[in-house]
Amino acid sequence: MTSTLETLAATATLTRIRLNRRSKEVRRDLTDTVSLHKTVMLLAPDDLGDNPRQKAGLLFRLEDATDDTPPTLLIQSHQPPDLTRLPQRYGSAETRTLHPMFQALTPGRAVRYRITANASAARRVLDGHQPVDNKQGKKVIALYGDDALAWWQRRAHQAGLALTSTDTTPARFRRPRPATKPGTTGSDPGPRHALTRFDGLATVTDPDLLRHALLTGIGRGKPYGAGLLSLAPA
Repeated sequence: MTSTLETLAATATLTRIRLNRRSKEVRRDLTDTVSLHKTVMLLAPDDLGDNPRQKAGLLFRLEDATDDTPPTLLIQSHQPPDLTRLPQRYGSAETRTLHPMFQALTPGRAVRYRITANASAARRVLDGHQPVDNKQGKKVIALYGDDALAWWQRRAHQAGLALTSTDTTPARFRRPRPATKPGTTGSDPGPRHALTRFDGLATVTDPDLLRHALLTGIGRGKPYGAGLLSLAPA
């Protein structure tokens, strides 16, 4: 597995798209999680078979506009994406290799991190006041506050990070557009739980675990903009 991860780390890229809010496709994607997912999937190569997102290594995060920047879409992939497949005038894009970042992952290295995650847990539901002991009897619930923080602390530890500090920010939850034609149903609602953004400082404890988490994402909701972990030198 390590050699496979090293190969993927050598070719992985991060694409930053500063979105053009005059584009109707951008305006649609900013309000519809499923539509945004479909736009990102345009960047996956054809003929990947089952699970094309995982095979292409596509992870993404939508960051809100600031005083200085428009809304920004960050997309990570195992290979440089074909940006010509995006809608015209979707935004200005730049792609860079992530290989130097992966090379810098050494034990004891201090880093800054950011991740917007679907902090959630599968809990067994009751049927006639008795626990339902099967997979179908479990319900995924959102975690908030201290529970969400504890979730991230566990996941960070499993990903080879020792957290030094953490700031949490409830991320704006974008639902799919309702159907507009009579007699039709809405699109697949995607993630049903609110997202939380975690920012802070950490120390690398296990580069191999961290490499795996960076390449595959963390938690649920990856097709809808959750789970992309970003690192920078502290």
